[in-house]
Amino acid sequence: MILAFDIGGTTMKGGRARSPHEIEVLDRVPTPGHDLDAFVGVLARAVVECPEPPRALAAAIPGIVDVDTGLGVVANIPCLTGIPIRERLEAALGLPVLIANDADCFALAEVAVGAGRGHRVVFGVILGTGVGGGLVSDGRLVNAAGGFGGEWGHGPVAARIAGEPPVKIPRFACGCGLSGCLDATVSARGMERLHRHLHAAEATSLEIVARWRAGDAAARRTIEIWLEIASAPLAVLVNTVAADIVPVGGGLGGSVELVAALDAAVRASTLRRFGRPLVVPALCQVEPGLVGAAALGLAAVG
Repeated sequence: MILAFDIGGTTMKGGRARSPHEIEVLDRVPTPGHDLDAFVGVLARAVVECPEPPRALAAAIPGIVDVDTGLGVVANIPCLTGIPIRERLEAALGLPVLIANDADCFALAEVAVGAGRGHRVVFGVILGTGVGGGLVSDGRLVNAAGGFGGEWGHGPVAARIAGEPPVKIPRFACGCGLSGCLDATVSARGMERLHRHLHAAEATSLEIVARWRAGDAAARRTIEIWLEIASAPLAVLVNTVAADIVPVGGGLGGSVELVAALDAAVRASTLRRFGRPLVVPALCQVEPGLVGAAALGLAAVG
Protein backbone atom coordinates (compact mmCIF):
# COMPACT_ATOMS: atom_id res chain seq x y z
CA MET A 1 0.00 0.00 0.00
CA ILE A 2 1.17 3.54 -0.74
CA LEU A 3 -0.04 7.01 0.11
CA ALA A 4 -1.13 9.12 -2.86
CA PHE A 5 -1.80 12.85 -2.84
CA ASP A 6 -3.23 15.32 -5.33
CA ILE A 7 -1.88 18.64 -4.06
CA GLY A 8 -3.42 21.85 -5.29
CA GLY A 9 -2.93 25.46 -4.36
CA THR A 10 -6.06 25.35 -2.20
CA THR A 11 -6.52 21.78 -0.95
CA MET A 12 -4.62 18.52 -0.54
CA LYS A 13 -6.49 15.33 -1.43
CA GLY A 14 -5.01 12.10 -0.14
CA GLY A 15 -5.68 8.40 -0.38
CA ARG A 16 -4.38 4.98 0.59
CA ALA A 17 -3.84 3.07 -2.63
CA ARG A 18 -3.41 -0.64 -3.24
CA SER A 19 -4.05 -0.23 -6.97
CA PRO A 20 -5.24 2.62 -9.22
CA HIS A 21 -8.67 1.02 -8.94
CA GLU A 22 -8.58 0.64 -5.16
CA ILE A 23 -8.01 3.94 -3.34
CA GLU A 24 -9.35 4.74 0.12
CA VAL A 25 -9.87 8.49 -0.13
CA LEU A 26 -8.92 10.58 2.91
CA ASP A 27 -10.45 13.86 4.06
CA ARG A 28 -9.34 16.94 2.16
CA VAL A 29 -7.28 19.47 4.07
CA PRO A 30 -6.27 23.05 3.22
CA THR A 31 -2.85 23.36 1.57
CA PRO A 32 -0.35 25.23 3.80
CA GLY A 33 1.14 26.93 0.76
CA HIS A 34 3.51 29.27 2.61
CA ASP A 35 4.60 27.03 5.51
CA LEU A 36 6.83 24.09 4.67
CA ASP A 37 6.73 22.66 8.19
CA ALA A 38 2.92 22.68 8.19
CA PHE A 39 2.91 21.19 4.69
CA VAL A 40 5.18 18.34 5.78
CA GLY A 41 3.03 17.93 8.89
CA VAL A 42 -0.05 17.12 6.79
CA LEU A 43 1.83 14.35 5.01
CA ALA A 44 3.43 13.09 8.22
CA ARG A 45 0.03 12.75 9.90
CA ALA A 46 -1.21 10.68 6.96
CA VAL A 47 1.80 8.39 7.35
CA VAL A 48 1.27 7.98 11.11
CA GLU A 49 -2.45 7.32 10.69
CA CYS A 50 -1.96 4.55 8.13
CA PRO A 51 -3.17 1.15 9.39
CA GLU A 52 0.04 -0.34 7.96
CA PRO A 53 3.38 1.26 7.03
CA PRO A 54 3.10 2.71 3.51
CA ARG A 55 5.78 1.65 1.05
CA ALA A 56 6.00 5.08 -0.55
CA LEU A 57 4.28 8.43 -0.95
CA ALA A 58 3.44 9.76 -4.41
CA ALA A 59 2.09 13.23 -5.13
CA ALA A 60 0.73 15.24 -8.03
CA ILE A 61 1.68 18.91 -7.83
CA PRO A 62 0.64 22.00 -9.86
CA GLY A 63 4.20 22.66 -10.95
CA ILE A 64 7.38 20.86 -11.90
CA VAL A 65 10.64 19.55 -10.50
CA ASP A 66 13.53 20.99 -12.51
CA VAL A 67 15.26 18.00 -14.08
CA ASP A 68 18.68 19.69 -13.88
CA THR A 69 18.60 20.96 -10.28
CA GLY A 70 15.92 18.87 -8.60
CA LEU A 71 14.35 22.06 -7.27
CA GLY A 72 10.62 22.67 -7.28
CA VAL A 73 8.90 25.34 -9.37
CA VAL A 74 5.36 25.54 -7.94
CA ALA A 75 3.81 28.98 -8.26
CA ASN A 76 0.65 28.14 -6.31
CA ILE A 77 2.58 26.58 -3.40
CA PRO A 78 5.47 28.95 -2.65
CA CYS A 79 6.92 26.81 0.14
CA LEU A 80 7.80 24.12 -2.44
CA THR A 81 9.53 26.49 -4.84
CA GLY A 82 13.32 26.55 -4.85
CA ILE A 83 13.82 23.50 -2.64
CA PRO A 84 14.68 19.86 -3.48
CA ILE A 85 11.14 18.65 -2.82
CA ARG A 86 11.72 14.90 -3.02
CA GLU A 87 14.84 14.91 -0.85
CA ARG A 88 13.25 17.13 1.81
CA LEU A 89 10.11 15.00 2.01
CA GLU A 90 12.00 11.71 2.07
CA ALA A 91 14.17 12.96 4.92
CA ALA A 92 11.15 14.16 6.88
CA LEU A 93 8.87 11.18 6.24
CA GLY A 94 11.37 8.32 6.18
CA LEU A 95 9.99 6.68 3.05
CA PRO A 96 10.42 6.95 -0.74
CA VAL A 97 8.68 9.94 -2.34
CA LEU A 98 7.60 10.31 -5.97
CA ILE A 99 6.62 13.71 -7.36
CA ALA A 100 5.00 14.51 -10.72
CA ASN A 101 3.21 17.37 -12.41
CA ASP A 102 -0.59 17.19 -12.18
CA ALA A 103 -0.98 16.98 -15.98
CA ASP A 104 1.47 14.06 -16.03
CA CYS A 105 -0.62 12.36 -13.36
CA PHE A 106 -3.73 13.01 -15.44
CA ALA A 107 -2.07 11.15 -18.34
CA LEU A 108 -1.08 8.27 -16.04
CA ALA A 109 -4.67 8.05 -14.77
CA GLU A 110 -5.96 7.78 -18.34
CA VAL A 111 -3.48 4.96 -19.00
CA ALA A 112 -4.43 3.15 -15.80
CA VAL A 113 -8.21 3.42 -15.78
CA GLY A 114 -9.27 5.73 -18.64
CA ALA A 115 -9.21 6.18 -22.39
CA GLY A 116 -5.51 5.33 -22.61
CA ARG A 117 -5.89 1.71 -21.53
CA GLY A 118 -4.40 -0.66 -24.10
CA HIS A 119 -2.57 2.09 -26.00
CA ARG A 120 1.22 2.23 -26.26
CA VAL A 121 1.76 5.99 -26.57
CA VAL A 122 -0.72 8.22 -24.75
CA PHE A 123 -0.61 12.01 -24.79
CA GLY A 124 -3.00 13.36 -22.18
CA VAL A 125 -4.16 16.91 -22.95
CA ILE A 126 -5.52 19.49 -20.52
CA LEU A 127 -7.78 22.16 -22.03
CA GLY A 128 -9.05 24.23 -19.14
CA THR A 129 -7.92 27.34 -17.31
CA GLY A 130 -4.57 26.53 -18.92
CA VAL A 131 -3.24 24.23 -21.62
CA GLY A 132 -1.01 21.36 -20.53
CA GLY A 133 -0.26 17.72 -21.12
CA GLY A 134 1.58 14.59 -20.16
CA LEU A 135 3.19 11.86 -22.24
CA VAL A 136 3.22 8.15 -21.34
CA SER A 137 5.01 5.57 -23.47
CA ASP A 138 4.76 1.83 -22.83
CA GLY A 139 3.20 2.57 -19.46
CA ARG A 140 6.05 4.82 -18.32
CA LEU A 141 5.86 8.55 -17.77
CA VAL A 142 8.34 10.30 -20.07
CA ASN A 143 8.63 13.06 -17.47
CA ALA A 144 9.44 10.63 -14.64
CA ALA A 145 12.59 12.53 -13.64
CA GLY A 146 10.82 15.89 -13.79
CA GLY A 147 11.04 18.64 -16.36
CA PHE A 148 8.76 20.31 -18.86
CA GLY A 149 7.92 17.41 -21.21
CA GLY A 150 4.30 17.52 -22.38
CA GLU A 151 3.92 21.28 -21.85
CA TRP A 152 2.60 21.91 -25.36
CA GLY A 153 0.73 25.01 -24.17
CA HIS A 154 3.88 27.12 -24.01
CA GLY A 155 6.01 28.53 -26.80
CA PRO A 156 5.12 31.24 -29.35
CA VAL A 157 3.45 28.92 -31.85
CA ALA A 158 -0.20 30.05 -31.97
CA ALA A 159 -1.30 31.01 -35.49
CA ARG A 160 -1.26 34.73 -36.28
CA ILE A 161 -3.79 34.42 -39.13
CA ALA A 162 -6.72 31.98 -39.05
CA GLY A 163 -10.25 31.45 -40.24
CA GLU A 164 -12.07 31.84 -43.54
CA PRO A 165 -12.13 34.68 -44.36
CA PRO A 166 -8.74 35.07 -42.65
CA VAL A 167 -8.40 37.29 -39.61
CA LYS A 168 -5.29 38.45 -37.76
CA ILE A 169 -4.83 37.00 -34.27
CA PRO A 170 -2.88 39.00 -31.65
CA ARG A 171 0.05 37.46 -29.82
CA PHE A 172 -1.75 37.30 -26.49
CA ALA A 173 0.54 37.63 -23.46
CA CYS A 174 1.01 34.39 -21.51
CA GLY A 175 1.61 33.90 -17.80
CA CYS A 176 4.87 32.09 -18.59
CA GLY A 177 6.38 35.37 -19.79
CA LEU A 178 6.12 34.69 -23.53
CA SER A 179 3.45 35.81 -25.96
CA GLY A 180 1.58 33.88 -28.62
CA CYS A 181 1.40 30.69 -26.53
CA LEU A 182 -1.42 28.20 -26.96
CA ASP A 183 -2.07 28.53 -23.23
CA ALA A 184 -2.99 32.17 -23.79
CA THR A 185 -4.91 31.52 -27.01
CA VAL A 186 -6.86 28.23 -26.81
CA SER A 187 -7.33 27.71 -23.08
CA ALA A 188 -10.74 28.60 -21.67
CA ARG A 189 -9.42 32.12 -21.07
CA GLY A 190 -7.90 32.13 -24.56
CA MET A 191 -11.21 31.23 -26.14
CA GLU A 192 -12.74 34.18 -24.32
CA ARG A 193 -9.94 36.45 -25.60
CA LEU A 194 -10.53 35.24 -29.15
CA HIS A 195 -14.25 35.90 -28.87
CA ARG A 196 -13.59 39.38 -27.50
CA HIS A 197 -11.11 40.12 -30.29
CA LEU A 198 -13.43 38.86 -33.04
CA HIS A 199 -16.72 40.30 -31.85
CA ALA A 200 -15.91 42.97 -29.24
CA ALA A 201 -18.23 41.04 -26.91
CA GLU A 202 -17.77 39.35 -23.56
CA ALA A 203 -18.76 35.72 -22.99
CA THR A 204 -17.43 32.87 -20.88
CA SER A 205 -15.98 29.83 -22.60
CA LEU A 206 -18.95 27.77 -21.43
CA GLU A 207 -21.34 30.31 -22.96
CA ILE A 208 -19.39 30.35 -26.22
CA VAL A 209 -19.48 26.56 -26.51
CA ALA A 210 -23.18 26.44 -25.65
CA ARG A 211 -23.99 29.11 -28.24
CA TRP A 212 -21.88 27.29 -30.83
CA ARG A 213 -23.87 24.13 -30.21
CA ALA A 214 -27.09 26.15 -30.60
CA GLY A 215 -25.98 27.51 -33.99
CA ASP A 216 -25.06 31.08 -33.01
CA ALA A 217 -23.07 32.68 -35.85
CA ALA A 218 -20.61 34.62 -33.68
CA ALA A 219 -19.83 31.61 -31.53
CA ARG A 220 -19.47 29.45 -34.64
CA ARG A 221 -16.85 31.87 -35.97
CA THR A 222 -14.95 31.81 -32.66
CA ILE A 223 -14.94 28.02 -32.46
CA GLU A 224 -13.93 27.69 -36.12
CA ILE A 225 -10.84 29.81 -35.47
CA TRP A 226 -10.18 28.17 -32.09
CA LEU A 227 -10.18 24.74 -33.74
CA GLU A 228 -7.77 25.85 -36.44
CA ILE A 229 -5.33 27.34 -33.93
CA ALA A 230 -5.49 24.36 -31.53
CA SER A 231 -5.53 21.49 -34.03
CA ALA A 232 -2.43 22.22 -36.12
CA PRO A 233 0.11 22.17 -33.23
CA LEU A 234 -1.62 19.14 -31.72
CA ALA A 235 -1.38 17.28 -35.05
CA VAL A 236 2.36 18.06 -35.23
CA LEU A 237 2.74 16.76 -31.68
CA VAL A 238 0.91 13.54 -32.58
CA ASN A 239 3.25 13.08 -35.55
CA THR A 240 6.30 13.76 -33.36
CA VAL A 241 5.56 11.39 -30.49
CA ALA A 242 3.48 8.82 -32.46
CA ALA A 243 0.57 9.10 -30.02
CA ASP A 244 -2.02 6.34 -30.29
CA ILE A 245 -4.68 8.22 -28.33
CA VAL A 246 -5.12 11.75 -26.97
CA PRO A 247 -7.50 11.92 -23.98
CA VAL A 248 -8.68 15.46 -23.22
CA GLY A 249 -9.44 16.72 -19.72
CA GLY A 250 -10.08 20.12 -18.22
CA GLY A 251 -13.18 22.29 -18.48
CA LEU A 252 -13.29 22.44 -22.29
CA GLY A 253 -12.71 18.69 -22.41
CA GLY A 254 -16.13 18.30 -20.80
CA SER A 255 -17.83 19.20 -24.11
CA VAL A 256 -18.16 15.99 -26.10
CA GLU A 257 -19.06 17.97 -29.22
CA LEU A 258 -16.04 20.28 -28.95
CA VAL A 259 -13.65 17.35 -28.44
CA ALA A 260 -15.19 15.57 -31.44
CA ALA A 261 -14.70 18.67 -33.59
CA LEU A 262 -11.07 18.93 -32.41
CA ASP A 263 -10.56 15.25 -33.20
CA ALA A 264 -11.81 15.73 -36.76
CA ALA A 265 -9.52 18.73 -37.28
CA VAL A 266 -6.46 16.96 -35.84
CA ARG A 267 -6.98 13.71 -37.78
CA ALA A 268 -7.25 15.69 -41.02
CA SER A 269 -3.73 17.01 -40.40
CA THR A 270 -1.78 13.98 -39.14
CA LEU A 271 0.46 11.79 -41.27
CA ARG A 272 -1.04 8.63 -39.83
CA ARG A 273 -4.61 8.20 -41.04
CA PHE A 274 -6.66 7.05 -38.09
CA GLY A 275 -9.84 5.14 -38.84
CA ARG A 276 -11.11 5.77 -35.32
CA PRO A 277 -11.28 8.71 -32.93
CA LEU A 278 -7.86 9.90 -31.81
CA VAL A 279 -8.67 12.94 -29.65
CA VAL A 280 -11.26 11.72 -27.16
CA PRO A 281 -12.86 12.83 -23.88
CA ALA A 282 -10.99 11.67 -20.78
CA LEU A 283 -12.68 8.79 -19.01
CA CYS A 284 -11.11 9.11 -15.54
CA GLN A 285 -13.40 11.88 -14.37
CA VAL A 286 -13.09 11.34 -10.60
CA GLU A 287 -9.83 12.51 -8.97
CA PRO A 288 -7.48 11.88 -11.93
CA GLY A 289 -4.61 13.56 -10.07
CA LEU A 290 -5.02 11.16 -7.17
CA VAL A 291 -5.39 8.13 -9.45
CA GLY A 292 -2.34 9.17 -11.46
CA ALA A 293 -0.26 9.73 -8.34
CA ALA A 294 -1.29 6.27 -7.13
CA ALA A 295 -0.27 4.73 -10.47
CA LEU A 296 3.08 6.54 -10.29
CA GLY A 297 3.83 5.35 -6.77
CA LEU A 298 2.64 1.79 -7.22
CA ALA A 299 4.74 1.36 -10.37
CA ALA A 300 7.82 2.57 -8.48
CA VAL A 301 7.47 0.08 -5.64
CA GLY A 302 6.56 -2.82 -7.91
